[in-house]
Amino acid sequence: MPPVGYIQDELDLKLLVLYIMDRSAGPLTFLQLFELALCDAGVDYFSLTQAVEHMVATGQLSKEGSRYAITDKGRRNSQICESSLPHSVRLHCDQNLIKVNEVLRQEAQVHAESVPNPDGTATLHLRLEDGTDALLSLELLAPDPGQAEQWAETFRQNPSTLYLDITRLLSGQEETP
Repeated sequence: MPPVGYIQDELDLKLLVLYIMDRSAGPLTFLQLFELALCDAGVDYFSLTQAVEHMVATGQLSKEGSRYAITDKGRRNSQICESSLPHSVRLHCDQNLIKVNEVLRQEAQVHAESVPNPDGTATLHLRLEDGTDALLSLELLAPDPGQAEQWAETFRQNPSTLYLDITRLLSGQEETP
């Protein structure tokens, strides 16, 4: 039975990974990369795992924690070889990357970190950026680390609400229903 999809071998798969990584707005988890690579029926989990591990070993990708990023070497290789990927695969990847890149950009602009204190409380550091500057930088004392994490998650979900509420309060404006 002939293989399905445009991705036929390990080289095709590596080119696809480089194409995706070169266009992502930030480092990706393996799961994010896998979901993006599924734009072609020729991709499977085990082959992708091997390809990514080899690309880390050869310096085309780097791994920090659970996220992968493209290196300068990988970016050069991607730009040289991107035309080898079929146009339909590139289009499908680009469409899938729109949503992922939006999430990655928001993650890069929203920071929430909880630091436990010796007395059992926790200090919550919140920061909202616009890409270049801090729009909001705030430290809060939480009664315990669990509460700080809950507040951090609420902030990550909708950081603009806190920012707008603070600016309304400081402006003396009442909240609109």
